[in-house]
Amino acid sequence: MTLRLSHDHVALRVVDYDAAIDWYTTKLDFTVDQQWPYGDMKLAYLSNGTVKVEILGASEAEPQEPPADLAETFGSERIHHFCIAVDDLDATVEELHRRDVSFFGEPFVVEEISRRLAFLTDNNGNLIELSAPMGDASSMSNGGRGANIERGERK
Repeated sequence: MTLRLSHDHVALRVVDYDAAIDWYTTKLDFTVDQQWPYGDMKLAYLSNGTVKVEILGASEAEPQEPPADLAETFGSERIHHFCIAVDDLDATVEELHRRDVSFFGEPFVVEEISRRLAFLTDNNGNLIELSAPMGDASSMSNGGRGANIERGERK
């Protein structure tokens, strides 16, 4: 038998439940679909298109240290990031800069997978990848090379 799977959601444990919901709704245009209690926690499903995030918060938890640069995030075994597909990477990054979202370096190309990528963290230090095909609308104007292939420190 072959299992047929589809992705449902990513769950994020956060210290400040309200701040996390505010960040995802104001920075990434998510909407709150459902909220419910679970023990001493508050939980919520947020969505934007087919992307769904579950927020687990409002009870005690240890905050994580946001990484200073992308290279330092590869040193431990864990869920590293979740990825959101976008149609136009440069336009998305530009809009998120206007919303005061910080990125690790500039968008870059990974030739082996024909994708342009950009990395950011949410207000709790969770790593988020934005991904677009090399032939996305923004890369067509510069021959598919992307804005920059520099990877690295937070900007």
